Order: sequence, then structure tokens, then C-alpha cells
Amino acid sequence: MPVHVRAEPGDFAESVLLPGDPLRAEYIARTFFESPRLVTRERGMLGYTGSYRGRPVSVQATGMGCPSAAIVVEELVQLGARNLLRVGTCGGYHRELQLGDLVVATAAAPQDGTVSSLTRGVPYAPAAHFDVVHAAYHAAERSGRRTFMGPVVSSDLFYDPVEDPAGLWSRLGVLAVEMEAAAIFTIAAMRGARAGCLLTVSDTIGEEVVRISDEDLRAAVDNMVELALDTLHGLN
Repeated sequence: MPVHVRAEPGDFAESVLLPGDPLRAEYIARTFFESPRLVTRERGMLGYTGSYRGRPVSVQATGMGCPSAAIVVEELVQLGARNLLRVGTCGGYHRELQLGDLVVATAAAPQDGTVSSLTRGVPYAPAAHFDVVHAAYHAAERSGRRTFMGPVVSSDLFYDPVEDPAGLWSRLGVLAVEMEAAAIFTIAAMRGARAGCLLTVSDTIGEEVVRISDEDLRAAVDNMVELALDTLHGLN
């Protein structure tokens, strides 16, 4: 039994959704899963297993930031997880992004200390697995939802003191900022698992930061979770 994700082999399905927030993990399980059951709650990091359209699926909270996500992903792989899909929110840097838009991350620039520690400082480009990106693209296309595909940046800092991070990253073609994908992609690649990331734009960041309403965020996240579950369902 792992130290932090206190569960036994077989408690988790091979396909796992990874929200940051434990309460979102609980909400996903109770709203979208058939016959959900709690399989771990160590340190309040809730994890559930159930089924979706007849196939086993799990959800496990990662907490905030790459260090926490790295622990969770390592231990989920120990428990048999093979398909890992982050579902979260992001700050939009690209000028065309609007509140509530969906971002399918193809890669995550590691503006964090975790990936650098894992690679011993060797330059590395954490990328989503093609199978997951492909399945997510087609799920989003079928839904008709406004969707952007491309790189994001994973930052250690929610409150970034840099004067204009949006200007810097958008000039480099980065769509949005979040806090966990780089570590998830890296460890999945190291351990032979498949990982991806779907994000809902909760803030647009430019000359000013504009925040989505709670009601609109809830609807956009619900739609994203359905797409994420369809993505996992579509993997062979």
C-alpha cells in the first residue's frame, strides 16, 4: 500500500481522472460515475472508483502544484493506473481565449522545480501522450465545444510576481497557465503510462485578470468532465 494514496491494487481502475480539488473529485464521482465507492481519503485526498458507460473508471485528487501531483501519480501507477487525465482550470494567456473555453494541452512547459529535480536539470519537454490528445480532440469535436489545442505552462506560483507573464508566454505560443500538468506528463512518460490534460479557462489574463462566474464555471467544468470521460472511454 502506498504511503499517501492509501489503497490496494485493484481499488483503482486503469483510467483515472485527476482534478486538483478533493471536493471536485467527490463531485465527479457522485455526479458522473455509476456505483461510485470511496477507495482512499488519506490526508483528505479523496479517490473514488465506479464505472462510466459500463467501463471501470476512477478519480483521484492531486492537490495543488507539481510536487503534490507527482506523489499522487507515482502511487497511482504503483496501484495499476495506466491512463491519467488531468481535469482542471487554467488562466488563459492567448488573446483569443474566452472564459469557459476548453484547452486540450499537448505539452506543458515546466516552470516548476519538480520536473527539474526529476531530470537532474537536463532540458526536457513534458508532453501529453498522443493517444490521449487524439481521443480528446475527437471527443471535443463531436461535442461542438469551442476548443483550443496547444502547449500550456505549469507554474509553481499562482500569484506570479512577473510583471507580464501573459505577454511572455503568449509570444511563445503558450495558451494558458496551470500548476500540475508538467509533472503528470513527465512521470507518466517515465513509468510507461499515458497522460493528458483538459482545462477550462477560468480566468483570462492580460492587461487585467477577468474571472468567470461560479455558475458559468460549474457548467463549463461539468461539460469538460463529460468530455474527459468520453476521452478515457475512447482509449484502446
